[in-house]
Amino acid sequence: MVEKNLTDEFTLDTIRPNDVPNPLSPFGKLRLMSVQKRIHEKIDDYTEYNFNPEQSSALNIFFDLAQEFNDVEDLYAICVMIPKILFSLDATLYILQSEGDVVVRSTLQESPVATPDLCELPLPVQPKHVDGRYIIPIKGNHELISLLPFDCQGDIIGVLEIYPTKTLCEHDRLFWERYANRIGYQLHNRIIGQKNREHIQFIRTLVKDIGHNVIVPNMYFKLFYRRLDARINLIDEFAQKLDGVLERCEAQGALDRERRQELTDEMGYIYKGLRDQYKQIYNHYKNTSLFLETLLRRSHFEKGRYVLEKRACNFKSQIIDPQLERFRPRLAERQVEIDTSLGGVPDEEIEVVADIGLISQVYSNLFSNAVKYAREVDDRGRLRKFLSYGWDVMKNYFGPGRDGVKLNVFSSGPPLSKEESSNLFDEGFRGVNAKGEYGTGHGLYFIREVVRLHGGVCGYEPTPQGNNFYFILPRDLGPESDACDLRTA
Repeated sequence: MVEKNLTDEFTLDTIRPNDVPNPLSPFGKLRLMSVQKRIHEKIDDYTEYNFNPEQSSALNIFFDLAQEFNDVEDLYAICVMIPKILFSLDATLYILQSEGDVVVRSTLQESPVATPDLCELPLPVQPKHVDGRYIIPIKGNHELISLLPFDCQGDIIGVLEIYPTKTLCEHDRLFWERYANRIGYQLHNRIIGQKNREHIQFIRTLVKDIGHNVIVPNMYFKLFYRRLDARINLIDEFAQKLDGVLERCEAQGALDRERRQELTDEMGYIYKGLRDQYKQIYNHYKNTSLFLETLLRRSHFEKGRYVLEKRACNFKSQIIDPQLERFRPRLAERQVEIDTSLGGVPDEEIEVVADIGLISQVYSNLFSNAVKYAREVDDRGRLRKFLSYGWDVMKNYFGPGRDGVKLNVFSSGPPLSKEESSNLFDEGFRGVNAKGEYGTGHGLYFIREVVRLHGGVCGYEPTPQGNNFYFILPRDLGPESDACDLRTA
């Protein structure tokens, strides 16, 4: 036994010399101490196991070969051949492959000696002796069990069967249980790896399908809209011709002035209605196309992370106005006024380098929240609901000579509590005011990730009249990354 009391306080003195400055954060120090503690526990475990040289060699050989061979069938062979070659014991491996399907691999590959009960689910969860065979459950990694392509009971992904057992003592059984544990972790990682490779291949194919079957056909809508626009314009031309005909009829006494005006107004009403409807549909198409082409970029899928396409842009005309027009009917329906008391955003090219598609979706989420959550407040003696937006320059916010631009979207209503505001940007979080409103709790989380991708920050500010959501972006490219892993952003 190693002479080390594991209850003693662990320090980093045994890892790095005292005269070397430790650059690690407190979190990093705790991680190292945790690993150090586990190393000492493993030293104690192996001292207690007291495996003989042959058993220790078997574990080392298994680990080395598991790293050498990539195919899962090779790993199956390694699992059953080590008992045969080193210990003259036969082995049969039963591994879950999919829902309700158990694959069997034996030392005798051409004629597997399988135990029928083990070919059916559920697999045993405890080691046991059955008819001269020692049956040991193989457990996967509990932390990663949800990533497997099948459900398993008690983290059991298979069974190792060792036979004959007449020469096995209690210490030997302990060894084979530890051996089965190593099989479990290696197989678990191999299964997940295979699943990930299949997913990557599927994503590559899907990206090509999206480009061929979604993005390219979507472009044809622009042609269709142009043709529709031309047809609507023909109605306007026809209305002018009709007005001339009606004028002549009136002059000839075949039509009175009042009837002529009714017909002219009716045609004008039809034209205006079609034009307004066309504008709404076309704006929706442009917005949907922007979002589709932004989120379904091939580069995202090839890199496995969001890849930004940054450029200086006019925030008002290219980002804010299109989104505001999209939400204007919904704001009016909810009787939410649009107020520019925060100063609005100037109609000029603000030198902020941004991905127009993703930042547009940031505003879309913020305006959507204003539609759902704006509430009446007493504004200088008048009850009203309103949305406001604006911007401010933040001098040297990102360091000397690196200014930021703070972009705000404010909605009236009761300020959020301190407890709620601390969790606003967490995935899945929804406040108490979300009851009765559709949502998934993903919108603000998405905003946080997109802003981080741009090297910026986002936040929330309560005010007496409502809630201000903001994000601050650098005015230049700076040193920040232009990409971010989808899983860790």
